Amino acid sequence: MNSLDGIRILDLSRVLAGPWCTQSLADLGADVIKVERPGSGDDTRGWGPPFLQGRDGTDTAEAAYYLGANRNKRSLTCDLSHPEGQALIRQLVAHCDVFVENFKVGDMARYGLDYDSLSAINPRLVYCSITGFGQTGPYKDRAGYDYAVQGMGGLMSVTGERDDLPGGGPQKVGVAVADLFTGLYATVAILAALRHVDRTGEGQYIDMALLDTQVAMLANLGANYLVRGQAEGKVPGRMGNAHQNIVPYQVFEVAPDAAGVPQHIILAVGNDGQFAKFAQVAGHPEWAADARYARNADRVRHRATLVPAIAEVMTQRSKSDWLSALEAAKVPCGPINNLAETFADPHVQERGMVQTWNHPLADGVRLVASPMKLSRTPVRADHPPPLLGQHTESVLAEVLGLSASALAELRARGVV
Repeated sequence: MNSLDGIRILDLSRVLAGPWCTQSLADLGADVIKVERPGSGDDTRGWGPPFLQGRDGTDTAEAAYYLGANRNKRSLTCDLSHPEGQALIRQLVAHCDVFVENFKVGDMARYGLDYDSLSAINPRLVYCSITGFGQTGPYKDRAGYDYAVQGMGGLMSVTGERDDLPGGGPQKVGVAVADLFTGLYATVAILAALRHVDRTGEGQYIDMALLDTQVAMLANLGANYLVRGQAEGKVPGRMGNAHQNIVPYQVFEVAPDAAGVPQHIILAVGNDGQFAKFAQVAGHPEWAADARYARNADRVRHRATLVPAIAEVMTQRSKSDWLSALEAAKVPCGPINNLAETFADPHVQERGMVQTWNHPLADGVRLVASPMKLSRTPVRADHPPPLLGQHTESVLAEVLGLSASALAELRARGVV
C-alpha cells in the first residue's frame, strides 16, 4: 500500500515545476495521468542530448531531462485546442481528485477548463495552477522561466564569487531551483488541500508562482535584509563559497594531490564548540580562546583576519588527511564531488538513490530515485517514465469506459 492510493491526478503540466510536483505525488502512490499534446508531448522529451539509448544502441526520442521528472505516471494524449479534447478533459475531471496545470494565465478559461468551470463538475476538486508570476499582479501575463526568476527573485545577487574577486558577478544555480522548489511547495499545498477535502468535502484553488517561491527561498538572507538591512541600507551580496552568517563555513584549498592538481574541501563549522574542536585539529587551539574568534558573531565580524589564517593552515595538509581528522573530531566537513563521485559514493549507494527501470525501449535504465523513505507506505516504482500517449486507450477505457470503436474515432479525428 502507498500513502496516496486511491488519489487520481490529472496532470496538464509540462517542463519541470509541474512535473516535479506530480512525480512526487506519483511516487507516493497517486495515479497521475499525464496529459500531453498529440505528436510532440512534453517539451522536455526533446531537450537533449543526452537521449535514452534503445536496445539497438541508437538514440531514442526520450531525453534524459524528461525521464528525470516523469516516473510513475501514465501518458494520455489529448488536443486541448479541439472542442472534443476539452470535453474529454471535463469528463475525466469528474473522476479525479486533483488537477494540475502550468499554462499561461487565462488559457484554461479559454478552453473552459478553469477552476470555476471544473469545480462545478467536481466540487471536491483540488485545482493547482503553476505559473511564473501567479494569477494576480502586474506581471501575471508574463511567461515565467526559472533562469529569469532566479535573477528577479534575488538569488543571483547572492550566488557566485564576490564582485571584487576574479570571476565575480551574477551566477545562477546549477539546477533549476525555482522550478524544483515551486514543484515541492505545490506538492505540500496539494496534500494540505486534500486533507481539507477529507474534513469538509470542499475542494479549492491553489495559485503557485515561481517568483513567490524564489522570494520565499531567500530564507535567512531575506530575513537579514528585512530585519536589519533595509533600515540600515545594507543589501546582502555575493559571498562566493562563504556563508553570510557563519564563519568558518566555506570552501578551502588544501594541499594538491600527487599530480599537483589543486584540491579543496568544505569546512562547515556550525557552532562555537565545533570551532574549538577545529582549532585543536588545525594546531591552533589559541584561536578558540581569542576574544575575536571565540563566538560566531565575533568570527563573522573578524572574518577578514580569521579566514586568511585558516586558509594558510589548510594548504599544509592533504584532502584525505583533513577529512579523516575533522570527521574524527566531529567537525562538519566534506569533499566536493563531481557526479561520477557522487553516484559512486558508498553512502549514496547504500541509501538506494539510483533506481533501475525496465523501460519500453531499453532495459536497465538507471535514474535518480525518490529521497522519500516511509516505513509503512514506501514510495512506488510501478511505471517507468511513459512513452508519449502510451496509456491513452487504457486510461480512457478504464476511467471513462470508452469502447474500442469510440477510441478509434477520437484518434481518427485527431482528438487524442
